[in-house]
Amino acid sequence: MDKMKCETGDGVERNVDRIAALFPQVVTEVKGEDGKIKRAVKWDVLKELLSGEYVEGGECYDFTWPGKRAAIAEAARPIRKTLRPCKEESKNWDTTENLYIEGDNLDVLKLLQESYLGKVKMIYIDPPYNTGNDFIYRDDCKVSRAKYAVASGEVVKDEESGETTRMFKNTETNGQFHSDWCTMIYMRLVLARDLLTEDGVIFISIDDCEIENLRKICDEIFGAENNAGVWFWYKSATPPNLSHKIKRNIEYVLVYERNKNSSCFRGIQKSSKSDDPITKPQNSIKQLSFPAGTIHFRQNDGLIKAGIYGTKKFPNRLVNDVIIAHGVNENVAIFENRFVWTQSKLENEISAGTVINCSLAGVISYKKANYAPEIPPSLIDDSVGVLTTEEAGKQLEQLMSEKVFDYPKPVSLLHYLLSFKEGDIILDFFSGSATTAHAVMQLNAEDGGNRKFIMVQYPEDLDKNLQQATTEETKKTLRNAIAFCDSLGVAHKLTEIGKERIRRAGEKIKEEHGLAAVDLDVGFRVFKLEDSNMKDVFYSADAYSQKTLDELISNIKEDRTDLDLLYGCLLEWGVELSLPHTSEVIDGVTVHTVNGGDLIACFDPDIPESAIRTIAKRQPLRAVFRDSSFAGAPQKINVEEIFKLLSPATTVKVI
Repeated sequence: MDKMKCETGDGVERNVDRIAALFPQVVTEVKGEDGKIKRAVKWDVLKELLSGEYVEGGECYDFTWPGKRAAIAEAARPIRKTLRPCKEESKNWDTTENLYIEGDNLDVLKLLQESYLGKVKMIYIDPPYNTGNDFIYRDDCKVSRAKYAVASGEVVKDEESGETTRMFKNTETNGQFHSDWCTMIYMRLVLARDLLTEDGVIFISIDDCEIENLRKICDEIFGAENNAGVWFWYKSATPPNLSHKIKRNIEYVLVYERNKNSSCFRGIQKSSKSDDPITKPQNSIKQLSFPAGTIHFRQNDGLIKAGIYGTKKFPNRLVNDVIIAHGVNENVAIFENRFVWTQSKLENEISAGTVINCSLAGVISYKKANYAPEIPPSLIDDSVGVLTTEEAGKQLEQLMSEKVFDYPKPVSLLHYLLSFKEGDIILDFFSGSATTAHAVMQLNAEDGGNRKFIMVQYPEDLDKNLQQATTEETKKTLRNAIAFCDSLGVAHKLTEIGKERIRRAGEKIKEEHGLAAVDLDVGFRVFKLEDSNMKDVFYSADAYSQKTLDELISNIKEDRTDLDLLYGCLLEWGVELSLPHTSEVIDGVTVHTVNGGDLIACFDPDIPESAIRTIAKRQPLRAVFRDSSFAGAPQKINVEEIFKLLSPATTVKVI
C-alpha cells in the first residue's frame, strides 16, 4: 500500500514531464547520489534535436538580475507544508465554494499546484509597487543570504519564537532594491502561470516604478506573444506629489493570456439605440425593397401621411401611397442614394430582429435587438464606470464604518476586468483589502454567474506596520485598523480586516438584490498555511532514545485533527478544496466522504474489517487511512485485497 508524500510536487520533475512529452528520446534513467534511480535529461541529444537553435554562453537578448537563478530554483523546490482548515473563522463552510487562505503566497501557490493546475480562469493581483514605502516578501533563496540578513539586522528575529520577519520595507537604500522585487515577483508568476486554464488570463496592477521590469519578466514567463496589452487606469485626480515633478494620475494593468487566441475581450455591452443612421452619402442610387411589416413609422412628432418617402431631391415627398396598419407599413419600396446597407444586409438585419424606423422627415434608422460588445478602450476611467482610489476609499469606509485601508482598489475596477471574460475560478494572491472577492460577489449577483474566488493574503502584523510607518496619514489608518480589530475581538492582522470586509460586503449585496440573490454564495472557507501534518524524522540511528521512539509511535503531529489530515490529502491528491464533504460513523469509526466519493478517508485507529468493506463497496475514486490504523503488514495486505475484490479501480494510500 503506497504512502502519501505529504509534500508538494517537485517542480523539476514537472519540467522533465514536459520535456518527455515533447521529446521522449531525451529522457533516461540514472542513479542519483542517494543510490536511487531517477529520470534525467540527455542534454547532448536535446541539443541535436534543436539543431543549433540554442544558446550556450554566447550573446543573446536576455533580462537578468542578481538572484534570478536562485528564484528559478526556488519556484521548483518542493516544500513540506499544508493548509489547515479553520471552520470557526469561515462563513457558510458547508455550502460555500470560495476560499480565503492566510499565508505566504509563494508556499500557497506551490500547495495549490496539484488541486488547481490548469483550472483558474482569471488571476488578478495588485502586488507591492516597490515605491520604497511599501512592504514586500523577504525571499531568501540561499542560506548564506539568510544568515547575512539576520547578522546585518535586515531581518528582525523574535527572541521568544525564533521567527524572522517575513515582510520588510524595501527602501531605495537597499543595494538590491530592484533585484529583490524582481526575485519576489518572478517565482510567484512562474507558479501562477501553471494554474491558468488554456484560455485563462492574468491582470497585474502596477505603477511607473517597476512596469518595465514587470513587462520583461512577464514576456519571459508567459511569452511576449501572449501579451494582450496594457490598460491605463485613471486612479486619482489628486494623487500625492511624490516625485515633486509630475503627479502620477495613471496606473497600469498589464494583461497576459496563457495562450493568445483570436477571441477578444467581451468589452462593454453597447445599449441599443433607436436613432442609429443606416445612411451616408453615396454616389450611386440604390433601391431597397422592405418586406411588408418591417418599417415602423415613428409618429411621436406628428401625424405621418401614409406613403413612401426618401428621394434625394424631395426627402420629405410622398412617393407612393401605401397601406398603414397600426403604424406599420404593408409594403414599401424606398429610393435613396444614401443607403449604406445592401439588400442582403437589410434582410439579414431584419431576420436578426432589427427594427427599421422612418421619421416624419423621412430619415431611416434602425434599432438592433442586440449589439455585439465593443472592444474595451485602453483608458479606464469614469467613462466606463470605474472610480478613483479616493472614491473607492469613501465607499469602503462606509462599509467598514472606519478608514482601515489606504488607497484600496475600487470594486468597479475589478468588476470591469471580471466582465471581460467568462470566468469560473478567480484567484488573487495579493488579496489585500479583498476587493476582488467583493467584485466577484457583486458581479454574480448582477448576472447570475457562479464565479468562485480564491483569496491569498499574508497575515501582516498591523502593530509592526505601525512601528515602521513614515507618514501621519498611514499611521492614522493603521491605528483605525487596530482599533477595528479590537472591536471585533480578533488579532491585529491584515487578514482579519479582509475577512470582515467580505462578510459585510456579502450581506450588503444580498440585501440590495433581494430575491435575486437568495442563493448567492457570499461565504468562504478559511485555510491557514502551516508546517506539515507529519512529524519530521531526521535523527541518525545512534541519536534515537527510548523517549524518541515512543514519540514516533504515531508519525502525525498530536495537535492535528481529522479535518487537517483530510485537506492535506486533498492537496496532495489534486482535489479541489471547495468540494462538499460529509462525516459519518460506520461500525464505530468516523468516515469522511468528499464530493460523494472523489475521496473517502478514515483516520481512526483499529479500523474494523466491516468498515473497510463498507467503504470499498461504495467504490470511491480514492481511499486513504492512517498507517498506524493497521497493526502490521498482514492487515494492510488484507485491506488491499478487499479493495481489489470490491472496488478494483480505487487508489488506496496511507499517511
